[in-house]
Amino acid sequence: MKTTIAALSILSVLSFGAFAADSISAEQAQNRESIGTVSIGSVSSTPMDMNAMLNQKAEQQGASAYRVIEARTGDNWHATAELYK
Repeated sequence: MKTTIAALSILSVLSFGAFAADSISAEQAQNRESIGTVSIGSVSSTPMDMNAMLNQKAEQQGASAYRVIEARTGDNWHATAELYK
């Protein structure tokens, strides 16, 4: 549980201005329209790499922002993000 919370915290604060989609907080998401979710899994990488992969998937779906709603660690990472217009 602590690992999941730590991973969510790390992923939620990372935002890269060079990408089309921004990582946002739950508070920022309240006034946005959800357009679905994306997931990545079995990724042996860093949290920053995962964030970049989520960002890429969000951009491909036409989202302007995304919020990490699930993250698990172990031998492999898994994350799910909700997409917003």
